[in-house]
Amino acid sequence: MTRGNGEVGEVITGNASTFINLPLRIAFPGELVIRGEAVISYADFEEINDALPEGEQPYKNPRNLCAGSVRQLDSSVTAKRNVQFHAFALVSADGAPEEVLRSREEGFKWLAGLGFAVVGYRIVTAGTVVAAVDDFESRIADNPLPSDGLVLTLDDAVYSATLGTTAKFPRDSIAFKWRDQLAETALREIEWSASRTGLINPVAIFDPVELEGTTVSRASLHNVSIMEELKLGIGDTIRVYKANMIIPQVLDNLTMSGPETPPAACPVCGSGTLIKDENGVRTLVCPNPDCLAKQIKKFTLFVSREAMNIDGLSEMTIEKFIARGIIKEPADLFKLEEHRDVIVGMEGFGEKSYENLLAACRNASETTPDRLLLALGIPGIGTANAKLIAKHCRNSWEAMERLTKEELMEIEGIGGIMAESYTKFFADEANRRIVKDLTDVLKLDETFTSAGTLFEGMTFVITGGLNNHANRDELKALIEEAGGKVAGSVSARTTYLINNDITSTSGKNKKARELDIPIIDEETVDRWLKEGVVTE
Repeated sequence: MTRGNGEVGEVITGNASTFINLPLRIAFPGELVIRGEAVISYADFEEINDALPEGEQPYKNPRNLCAGSVRQLDSSVTAKRNVQFHAFALVSADGAPEEVLRSREEGFKWLAGLGFAVVGYRIVTAGTVVAAVDDFESRIADNPLPSDGLVLTLDDAVYSATLGTTAKFPRDSIAFKWRDQLAETALREIEWSASRTGLINPVAIFDPVELEGTTVSRASLHNVSIMEELKLGIGDTIRVYKANMIIPQVLDNLTMSGPETPPAACPVCGSGTLIKDENGVRTLVCPNPDCLAKQIKKFTLFVSREAMNIDGLSEMTIEKFIARGIIKEPADLFKLEEHRDVIVGMEGFGEKSYENLLAACRNASETTPDRLLLALGIPGIGTANAKLIAKHCRNSWEAMERLTKEELMEIEGIGGIMAESYTKFFADEANRRIVKDLTDVLKLDETFTSAGTLFEGMTFVITGGLNNHANRDELKALIEEAGGKVAGSVSARTTYLINNDITSTSGKNKKARELDIPIIDEETVDRWLKEGVVTE
């Protein structure tokens, strides 16, 4: 089974086998091709949300949850979601009775006989179609399954095929969408949100309303032109809806007292803003190439597991925090308690998620010099080089900041270009201020032990599962701290292959035996580190 347009799509056979109403065996010997929709009922959706651990954010709607469920990499997760399949088209069935292939109604009946659930349908004529649409619409609020509309199509499938299609749509069908649910509310603020592209987009903030089963209090206005067309002013009565039952939008403005004036300064960096007009669409932009909103990737590196390791701080959350002015520089990530009320009130956040993030930042504030160096994002300074530099300076951050180009090039693995980038970074006044603000809020563990020479000159390769360490990165860090190197593949330069399954016939084990390289287990490495000596 695939998820796509009926011809091209992702293979989801493993996940589809867990759908609760899909027959896994059918009494039909030929090739059968059908199209349908995966859905999660409202009742199951509510049960799934009710079963979430306390403090975990509930899923927004059945449609999004279902889309994510059918694409899961782990089919056991899909199996817990009670996904249903409802057929809406019989494409082909070699050997099926002729009437089944000619009539859509007969095709539905035949599929139902094989055990498939089919979509709700009704045979109509020109005289009854309007009443049928009205009837379906009147019952949509009580429908147990999500539904966003109807399709009116010809029953004669053979004749339908002769009508062809346009570039996007079949000529034998007409689609009806249910009218969007509307709600009136009061506009309280226009928030200007800077993005990584330099655009500063207006966002309408309004009194919370319920739409399509969720509470909504903000909607993007996309650009200055839309804000001006709606003549939005603070306090205006507006009508809002969810496009495609998902994305909040402002439909119209019943008061029209505005429009509000776009800000003259970027809300993130304070630089003067510009209004651009491209094909009649006016947008507000920040021309400053150094604007923090354009530096999202730098923050993503800063919080990554190998660097400061701030768990749960996604790129999207970082972008939101920058847009709200919560973080203006890396040190602000360790002062989030100053913005508690704002964060708790943000969409996707709550008291529990805020506390979890605060705890992650507190844990990350106790770190090591090599992690901080990596987090700064200096060109060419990756995990391994950061460790080499920290080791060379015996974990003294002050010494690491003062390294000259010549001193850096004395370190094995550090070349002239890398040394140039390093010294240029620490010579920059703005960078020095950022680093100073960080060291003021961080607790650096500058402890240096002589264990750094135990594995000096040795190269290890790690393969297979681990028992005593969370992951390979953790074991790799211990080996490197003891002076060793960790490579990704076995070669003549490998000193030891680490594999808890020493008798394995894996490719790396075979290669190690061919090269007469010793295979050791994780316990052996831990014992050597503990005893401070490498023994046979």
